[in-house]
Amino acid sequence: MKIIDAHVHFSRTPALVTHAQEESSVDYSGKGYRSECEATGTVASVCMGSGIIFGNPEQDAAVATPMLADLEEELPKGMFLCAGINPHSLDEGAIIRLKSLIEAKQIVGLKIYAGYYHFHVYDPVYTPAYRLAAEYGIPVAIHSGDTFSETALLEYAHPLKVDRLAVTWRDVHFIICHLGSPWIYDATEVAYKNRNVSLDLSGLFVGDSKEVSELTQRGYWMMHYHQAMDYLNDCDKLIFGSDWPLVPMEGYINYVKGMIPKEYWEQVFYENAVRVYRLPL
Repeated sequence: MKIIDAHVHFSRTPALVTHAQEESSVDYSGKGYRSECEATGTVASVCMGSGIIFGNPEQDAAVATPMLADLEEELPKGMFLCAGINPHSLDEGAIIRLKSLIEAKQIVGLKIYAGYYHFHVYDPVYTPAYRLAAEYGIPVAIHSGDTFSETALLEYAHPLKVDRLAVTWRDVHFIICHLGSPWIYDATEVAYKNRNVSLDLSGLFVGDSKEVSELTQRGYWMMHYHQAMDYLNDCDKLIFGSDWPLVPMEGYINYVKGMIPKEYWEQVFYENAVRVYRLPL
């Protein structure tokens, strides 16, 4: 089975580098990425462009838009880019740069770091980004749920905030990242209600292969995910992602397979990402 990992990282952000080395034991490099893709049948991915520090709001406010990927000189083959948006630097110059990247087919979507930036996702500061997404027909991925930093504010990262956004911008497709965890039922309801909202399944937990294996064997850990999936009752709304390098790909793929009935694996692990991100595959 072919897999698209629709939520990976490929930037030099110190927190990502440190976590890969000390927590998930992942080779966070182009070589490491290619090795894990080959081992798992992952043929493509969507990279979330990032330049934020995850813990230093003053430095994060100074990051230029668009945020791209700078771990290595070039993206690995098959890795598509979702450009990160800093609301503090979303000025006319940023919009011009984003338009250029979209028209050159160098990015396939936009990424909003809700919670890390202290703005509600429906704040007018983001209007230029949503207008751009509507004009070019590209999706907007939104961080939702638990954060990687104590300086982030959860009130801005709650998935229910996406409901107002989805109603206001009906021509834009929004992706609630991380299933809004731990507010997975709220995220599921937003996707259930709105035709223009999908859920990505990345980052439900982080850790190394041993931790992944242990969690996969805990039936009670999986129960609330199964209940949420039953309520949604629409696998067209689900997009696989791992949040690599915060977790090894193989173990996480097996974990998500345990959440999704086998007859829907092709949709969740491949087809939905191609459709929503309009990947040229």
